Amino acid sequence: MHHQPSDDLVGKIGRVTGRIAPGQIGEVMLSVRGGTSAYHAYPADGVTVIPVGSRILVVEYRPPQAVYVDKLPAFLE
Repeated sequence: MHHQPSDDLVGKIGRVTGRIAPGQIGEVMLSVRGGTSAYHAYPADGVTVIPVGSRILVVEYRPPQAVYVDKLPAFLE
């Protein structure tokens, strides 16, 4: 049985390493399977700008290396 990465990514908290903005490919670092990996990142709502250094929440995974994210809600800080 092959483990699906999406099981691990949705709900993960990560950090922005490349600015996320509409029409632009951002980058986030996520802890996955005992290591840290970079993923292309897009704003989940299509309009939010998320600066480098911000903490994010993964809301959707699109294989092979893309995630849709929201700013980390205050209650998860």
